[in-house]
Amino acid sequence: MSLLRFESHQYLRQRLILATLSGRPVRIDGIRAQEDNPGLRDYEAGLLRLLDKITNGSVIEISYTGTTVVYRPGIIVGGRVQHDCGTERSIGYYLEMLIALAPFTKLPFHAMLTGITSDNVDLSVDILRTVTLVNLKRWGLDTGIELKINKRGAPPLGGGEVTFHCPNVRQLKPVQLIDEGKIKRVRGIAYSTRVSPQTANRMVDVARSILGEFVPDVYVYTDHYKGQESGRSPGFALALVAESTTGALLSAELAAEAGQTPEELGERAAYMLLQEIRRGGCFDVAHQWIALLWMVLCSEDVSKIRLGPLSPFTIQFLRDIKQAFGTVFKVVEDKHSDTLLLSCMGTGYTNVNRKTA
Repeated sequence: MSLLRFESHQYLRQRLILATLSGRPVRIDGIRAQEDNPGLRDYEAGLLRLLDKITNGSVIEISYTGTTVVYRPGIIVGGRVQHDCGTERSIGYYLEMLIALAPFTKLPFHAMLTGITSDNVDLSVDILRTVTLVNLKRWGLDTGIELKINKRGAPPLGGGEVTFHCPNVRQLKPVQLIDEGKIKRVRGIAYSTRVSPQTANRMVDVARSILGEFVPDVYVYTDHYKGQESGRSPGFALALVAESTTGALLSAELAAEAGQTPEELGERAAYMLLQEIRRGGCFDVAHQWIALLWMVLCSEDVSKIRLGPLSPFTIQFLRDIKQAFGTVFKVVEDKHSDTLLLSCMGTGYTNVNRKTA
């Protein structure tokens, strides 16, 4: 297998995922080479450790300065895994990688992760549970997927805990998701830890008053944690999901920052969701890349999806997919709705590691 070569610390996680799935070794140079504190950060080293736990036969070499990483992937084993995600990045940073790899493991995933459950950098465990895993069902994993939030953990100290169960499959099914439909309802979760239980209600009231003008069916659950299950830091956050008549899910979320009132957070999160709806498509910005990845890994048939404007992250991911798998997407602009239709031929990726019953 020829070596994949990349520069910079940016997009490190997606490149490790592509290398693992394609079975091709990857060399990443120039990791923060020009910065005062060069090399890998602790959370990136933690990601490599997790990758080592869920694979068998992988070789990871890190240069003395930490500015170069060479990764030779082994087979994706899965199975039972425990990992402390620390407090530099949230659990979502690590869990997204596990979800991307989960269908292709030798053994079904049973992972327990600890750390921060919601922040404003990575997807929260709420969105991963209510959107990401629901989307995965469209590709054929329709039973046995579960993400359970045992403890909440707000930044900066975390203390959250989640368990993730996911079966494996022989092959993913191709999809045709081009009808975005009309938004029929909005659901959400407002959580609070180590603050007044009224905090969640205050967020909900403001968000509901704004979204209620757009669609009448708005319901946001309040989730107040106390005691052992509330983590080590006070915090609150709001995750919102708009569902269309065709089952498309568009999400937006916001976690509290210093000095932010629940009313300000509720208002801003509601407008972020409306912005996501305005962009259109069958997947929101945060889920563009993972939908494209699963399209590439389908059986040898054409998959087609509708997306809103592509984020810079997604554009780079399309380039990296071409380098790892040789797959090129056909992109057609729909001027009527300002959306894009992306289609590709699946690579016929088969999970040869899967143990058959």
